[in-house]
Amino acid sequence: MKTTKAQEILPEELLLALQEYVQGKSIYIPKRETKNRWGICSGSRSYYDKRNQQIRNLFHTGTTIEVLATTFSLSVETIKKIVYKKI
Repeated sequence: MKTTKAQEILPEELLLALQEYVQGKSIYIPKRETKNRWGICSGSRSYYDKRNQQIRNLFHTGTTIEVLATTFSLSVETIKKIVYKKI
């Protein structure tokens, strides 16, 4: 990793503010999170969140895992992951 001197790239007021917390040490500044989570732009995330909530509601009102698997065309194991997931 290439080292860059802070005084070469940061405004003086920001450099002075940082020196209040750390001096003479290397610090890592992570990149901003710019990627959207999976399915946000396409709407898939919303679709699956709603479907999974519907599955949880049906399970809590007494529908069996086997019936849910058949109804939603999912495996029994997938239904178990949905209904037993800690939210």
